[in-house]
Amino acid sequence: MDPGGEAMQPHIYQHVRLKSGKRATIVEILEQGKAYIADIEIDEGDYETQQIFHKDIASVFVDVEQTLEQAA
Repeated sequence: MDPGGEAMQPHIYQHVRLKSGKRATIVEILEQGKAYIADIEIDEGDYETQQIFHKDIASVFVDVEQTLEQAA
């Protein structure tokens, strides 16, 4: 999926995978489709807050909600 596409617009607190392979959490949207502030996982449990650009995002994690009956 194209990172510039409408379907891949990250939302606040959504997890993304950066092109560097690191996982990040969007904590502020500076300009949708252009720039964000993200907590980037440096090591397990160690994060660094940085500005990232939309072109740096490889994919957006999508949460899937299940009912308790579906999970059983």
